[in-house]
Amino acid sequence: MAGHGVEALWSEYKRTGRRALRDQLIVHYAPVVKYVAGRVSVGLPRHVDESDLASYGIIGLMDAIERFEPERKIKFETYAIPRIKGAIIDELRSIDWVPRSVRSKARAVEQAYSRLEATLHRTPTDAEVAADLEMTDTEFQTTLRKISFVGVVALDEVFRGADRSDRSTLGETLPDSTAGPMDTFEVKETKEALVRAVSQMAEREKTVLTLYYYEGLTLAEIGDILGVTESRVCQIHTKAVLQLRAKLADRPEGSNRRTSSGDLDAKRVTTSRAG
Repeated sequence: MAGHGVEALWSEYKRTGRRALRDQLIVHYAPVVKYVAGRVSVGLPRHVDESDLASYGIIGLMDAIERFEPERKIKFETYAIPRIKGAIIDELRSIDWVPRSVRSKARAVEQAYSRLEATLHRTPTDAEVAADLEMTDTEFQTTLRKISFVGVVALDEVFRGADRSDRSTLGETLPDSTAGPMDTFEVKETKEALVRAVSQMAEREKTVLTLYYYEGLTLAEIGDILGVTESRVCQIHTKAVLQLRAKLADRPEGSNRRTSSGDLDAKRVTTSRAG
């Protein structure tokens, strides 16, 4: 479907609200859902089927189509991706796919990073976090592996409201042309907080975040570059995200829209300039 054809379809759908037109838009943007489902599925347990994730994502696509305002002159994909991811993650949460013990471990590690950040005024080492959690280094690394095994802890919802209509991701760091002064300020503040937090991280964690979110590489491709296994990259990614969440946790209410998992719109993030 040509670009002008899509624009005409959007115009007619928004004018009439006809279901047949909405269905045509769903078919046209279905590849976006497949792309998002593929990104979310990285690191999930094998029993979580990618086609199931895509079916969950369709709900987010339909929500995005319903709410999208073409006159705002932003790309529909940019608007839709966080909503599609949010719908997938909400469904994963509703079926309680992450064991409670692993959620508890992830929370404990994040809290340890936050405590030590406040005390040391820098990113703590693995040894310091392990000591804070009263673990040996081996036990801490095993814990990170368990967390990363059940799913890549990710960043999309670090700045996200409870209502799906208010999904603001770290990837959405550029205001659209109709953004008001307050919107522009919040976006700028979010971007600066992210860049500041990433710049304080160790080189390996910073590299993994940059390659995964900005360059769009898979964990396996990053492993090839770094000369480590995919599972090790997954572990580094998990640790990096827990560190970032701890760093960003104390931001003021209103700018800190924080929950627990998702991904970044890879092409809108400025982390590659963070260091």
